[in-house]
Amino acid sequence: MRTLDEQVLKVTKEIVAKFIEVGRVSPASFDETFKNVYKTVKEAILNHALEEE
Repeated sequence: MRTLDEQVLKVTKEIVAKFIEVGRVSPASFDETFKNVYKTVKEAILNHALEEE
């Protein structure tokens, strides 16, 4: 089973890859965008887990 961080990383990678495909992310903004998407995905998962408890 994958850890939470591995799952978040995979989802983030897929989202950022789509952003690159449609031209929403440039090489200059990749670092900031990846960090923001990672943080958002992780927060969403953690908030959802807390709501289920």
